[in-house]
Amino acid sequence: ESSPRKDRSHSESSDTEYDPQFKPIITLPQVEVVTNEENENELLKIRAKLYRFDSVSEPPEWKERGTGELKILRHKENNSVRIVMRRDKTLKVCANHFITPWMELKPSVGSEKAFVYTVLADFADEKPKTECLAIKFGTVDNANLFKRTFEEARKIVETECDLYNGKGDEENEMLLAENKENGSDEGRENRKSSEKNGDEAEVTKKSAN
Repeated sequence: ESSPRKDRSHSESSDTEYDPQFKPIITLPQVEVVTNEENENELLKIRAKLYRFDSVSEPPEWKERGTGELKILRHKENNSVRIVMRRDKTLKVCANHFITPWMELKPSVGSEKAFVYTVLADFADEKPKTECLAIKFGTVDNANLFKRTFEEARKIVETECDLYNGKGDEENEMLLAENKENGSDEGRENRKSSEKNGDEAEVTKKSAN
């Protein structure tokens, strides 16, 4: 008769040698996830915590908006630069706004790791809203790195982005002058279209992802 020890040893040996293979019943196609960042270069990626100032609450107070990865992204074609931040786990956007030449980082009172700034249009909630934001980093070095990259982004926007360096306005003026010389109905229609495009240019570029 076999002993219980031998039976147990044989059973354990069988379990380790048995390697079942299961083929999938359904093969799912690979889904490409679009992040709207495909046409942008990453200037900075860093962890941070974001707050927004709620002036409507009584009394007004700072409210946490999310913790996660913050990115500073430069568009490959029009050289606009924006800040995008997504919350941990859910990856929900909690900040999405462009950097403009007149935006200013102000040090947060009582902390060397945080800054305060105001944006005219943040698209985190899909509809543009003016927000006063505070951003805090884990270390002073990370805070300084963000500040340097932010200032570099401001210079890029001011000198290379058509929306702010005047190149877009010059093109519109040349087109208007050419249509005016033509004096035709087509020229007048093109002039109206150019004027409309000039008015909508800023909104279009700011809302482009």
